[in-house]
This record gives sequence, structure tokens and C-alpha cells, in this order.
Amino acid sequence: MKRISLLSLAAAGLLLAAMVVKAVPPAPAPHVLEFKTMFPVSGPYVGTTNPIRGVSGGGVPWIVTDARGGLRGDGSVDVRVRGLVLASSQTNPIPNFRAVVSCQSIDGTGAPSIVNVSTDDFPASSTGDAVIEDTVELPHPCVAPIVFVTNSTLRWFAVTGQ
Repeated sequence: MKRISLLSLAAAGLLLAAMVVKAVPPAPAPHVLEFKTMFPVSGPYVGTTNPIRGVSGGGVPWIVTDARGGLRGDGSVDVRVRGLVLASSQTNPIPNFRAVVSCQSIDGTGAPSIVNVSTDDFPASSTGDAVIEDTVELPHPCVAPIVFVTNSTLRWFAVTGQ
């Protein structure tokens, strides 16, 4: 009788331990980059003359009211922009934005390289508001990451910085 009770107690304990382990969510990947500001394309960065890490600027100047986001080690990228609009008309003519993550890395020969990875398209309002939440495949290593907000042809309108 004692043996059955001990076995039952042990089984119940294992079941409870398994439920506790399942209830604890995994820790999120560490932040690689967090930002609370972005620089809108303007001045010498307008157009194709002075690309940043191979990403050309939009064809006209833009402004941004608010931008924030982050990048995690697992490639999760989150960008929230408000008021990302043309400087001339204060409107956004682009229906979708993307985030492009640019990393300095090392190629297969051991030489330094630049790797740019893009999210899918995310809807943007005519007032320049958008939320981009996606996961990209980061190179290893991903050194000095930069996040751009671009159109589907990868011309940037805002980039991390100030």
C-alpha cells in the first residue's frame, strides 16, 4: 500500500514539474539595437549619389515626426514610424514600407562585407504612419547594425541616427 502511495506521489510530482516547466516562457533574444530616433533622407543622401551601405536614398527629401524600434539577436525587427512623409507635401505617397537591416559582417573568404536583409512590405498610411514587425535572417556576425525604412525597391526614407 505504501509503495502504491509513493509511486502515485512521485508521478503527481513529475506531472506538476512538467506543467511548471511548460508554463515558463523562453527568454526573449537579447537586444542588438534599440532606437528612439531616425534621420529622414535629405541633403546629400537624396537619390543615388551617396548611398549608405549600398542603400540609395529616396528621390526627394522626407521628414519624420517620430520613429522608434529595435532589433533582437534572433532577427526580430520592430519599427514604428509616425509622420514619415515627403517634406514638400507633408503626405506619404507610398502604400507600403519595409525595414532593411544592414550589418557589417565577414564573408566566406574572411573579408569584411556588408549584408542587407529586408522584411516584407507593411502597410503605411498617407500620413506616414506604419508598424513593421517581422523577422529577418541576420548574418553572423552582425556588426554595427543600421535599420532603414524603405519602399519595396529598397530606396530609404529614414535610417537610424539623428
